Amino acid sequence: MKLTLEQFRAWKNKSITLLGMSGVGKTHLSKTMRRYNWFHYSGDYRIGTRYLDEAILDSIKQEAMRVPFLRGLLRKDWIYIRNNIKVDDLGPVLCYVGKLGNPERGGVPLELFQQRQAQYCQAEINAMRDVPEFIRKAREIYGYQHFVNDVGGSLCDIEQPEVIELLAEHSLILYIQATGVEEEAQLIQRAQDDPKPLYFRPAFLQQQVETYLAEQGLQYAAQMDPDDFTRWVFPRLFRSRIPRYEAIARPLGYTVTSLEVNQVRDQNDFLDLLELAISRKQWD
Repeated sequence: MKLTLEQFRAWKNKSITLLGMSGVGKTHLSKTMRRYNWFHYSGDYRIGTRYLDEAILDSIKQEAMRVPFLRGLLRKDWIYIRNNIKVDDLGPVLCYVGKLGNPERGGVPLELFQQRQAQYCQAEINAMRDVPEFIRKAREIYGYQHFVNDVGGSLCDIEQPEVIELLAEHSLILYIQATGVEEEAQLIQRAQDDPKPLYFRPAFLQQQVETYLAEQGLQYAAQMDPDDFTRWVFPRLFRSRIPRYEAIARPLGYTVTSLEVNQVRDQNDFLDLLELAISRKQWD
């Protein structure tokens, strides 16, 4: 969605999609705006509670059925298992998607990992296709004036342009850009300390697995240490996404820096930041 400053200021029910790597401030900004009559739509939360919920529960039940005591309780419906995902705690999705590598070290075998990656990708596509309807619901059912779409860091890797075009049609896309080598290093470290579910484009994953195996002198993905591979691959994933974010923001959206986002304390700050981004685009 492209707007002039005048059009933006006159836009009664604003809808903003926040784009960027995990850790740049998307969720913090979204949660701050909730105090000012903004509906917070979390793509990751929608994925976990709607599109991967059954798959997550099935995997848990499958493990529970290996325990005789729990198997008996489940078969007689004396207990139940539920997905307790939260907007700021994606643990169930993280555990389901898993880490690629040696199953004896908590890893997921390559074929199963690829299957779950495909499920995660489709779930993200579905969650983004739901955005226009949730914009309507937020206003007509829940009475929110504005809407903020907090998307996962992997949106730029979803190779379906129509999904991005749909978001651009119904919302203003704001790309939050990490600035400088030092901040990029901090984001990478933060992501490693507090991991989120990761999606890898199939071609990217294949290339990185081949490179890692060659560097480590291994033959199969099942020999990889899952934690070590995840630490090794994330900086490469991070840097591969930067040009993909920019390729979305350049024609379809607006760009601000994570340092500028860190200065936002309330709705007025956020609106000022959006106006700044629009003004800069008009000067290009």
